[in-house]
Amino acid sequence: MMLRILAAVLLALTLAACNPLESLSDGLRNSEAVATELEQSLGVKSFVVFNIHNGTLTSVTVTFESVPAHATLPEIAAKTRSAVLKAFKQTPGSVLISFKA
Repeated sequence: MMLRILAAVLLALTLAACNPLESLSDGLRNSEAVATELEQSLGVKSFVVFNIHNGTLTSVTVTFESVPAHATLPEIAAKTRSAVLKAFKQTPGSVLISFKA
């Protein structure tokens, strides 16, 4: 009887841990997709960081290695928002765009 209870508790803990790990791996895949799309469309490499709270995308930060020479700030912002929406499939609470000095 005690073995069954222990097995049930272990199973419950294992199932509870799957969702956060799955969210993390999906988020990492999505951030790579955003970085790849932005490099193709703007010609500058970027680093993408995200924050997910209870399954909701709360923020995304995109740091570009330099300012794209051929794009205005509104164009950069629009392409960044579009790439984030396409990859994460939800609207974040905020999108922060920065450039390395």
